[in-house]
Order: sequence, then structure tokens, then C-alpha cells
Amino acid sequence: MTEQPCRPVAAYETYPEAGRAVDHLSDQGAPVQRAAIIGQEVRPVEQVVGRMDYGRAALHGATSGALPGALTGWLFGLVDWVDPLVSTPLAALYGLILGATVGALFGLLLYAPQGGRRDFASARSMQPSRYDVVVDEAVADEAVRLLGRMQTTGADRHPIHT
Repeated sequence: MTEQPCRPVAAYETYPEAGRAVDHLSDQGAPVQRAAIIGQEVRPVEQVVGRMDYGRAALHGATSGALPGALTGWLFGLVDWVDPLVSTPLAALYGLILGATVGALFGLLLYAPQGGRRDFASARSMQPSRYDVVVDEAVADEAVRLLGRMQTTGADRHPIHT
């Protein structure tokens, strides 16, 4: 199967706006299986979510280690590796406690060497600065025509003129 050349037909500032454009094309009967939404000019974004200190580092590590520990303990109990000494729920509880403890220690060990240089917690993501709606060259003119008729409700739609 050969890939068709694609052409941008509109650009939007947000993904929901681009999604509404493709939905509009679908509502009008356009072959949306020949369309794509492509994020352009992707940049890293680090959203600060709070302060970080030793207590929060330990808590974050404990919560990260608790579930894997509980699952490991549950699996040990499920396959009777420690039977008849402990039941499956008790093995899961021991695993949760051990996982939380080890996780808290790792959280502290990773935070301590930073020496106050990074006293905040953050979530990292990649965000495009715009979203292009592209379609196969064969249907691009029709898509431009259909999007030109689309009612905009305060959305910044930037049609691409060819």
C-alpha cells in the first residue's frame, strides 16, 4: 500500500479545536480516515505541582513502592511460595509494607543529594504550539471547502490557503 501525500488544510491552537474540525469533516461525510491531527513545534513543559521536602520525598517514594510491593506479595501468596506460613492477603499486606518502606528510603536517597537545589515537585510533558489538520492531497480541496463553512465559536481557526 502506497502512502498518499498529505496537505495541511487548517491549523488550531488547541487539540480540542482540531478535533472539532475533524468531527465537522466527519459530519459532512468527508473521508476522515484520510485525515490526521499533527502537533507542531513541540516543546517541553514542566508544570510545578508543589513544594518538595524530605517528608514529601519519602511519601512520594512510599506511594510509588506500595502497589508493586503489594502485588509482589500477593503473587507470592497466590503461588504458595510461602504456604503454609502466610495466607495470600497477609503476604500482600507484608509486600505493601515492605514496598512502601523501600520506596520511602529510595525517595529520601534520591532527594537528599540535591541539597535544596530542587525543592519542588513537577510533572513533565511535551506540548505542541499548534495542531495542523492534514488530509490526503486527493481530498484536500474538499476539506478546505468544508472547513471554510464551519461555524467558529470563538475558536482561533487558521485555515491554510493554498
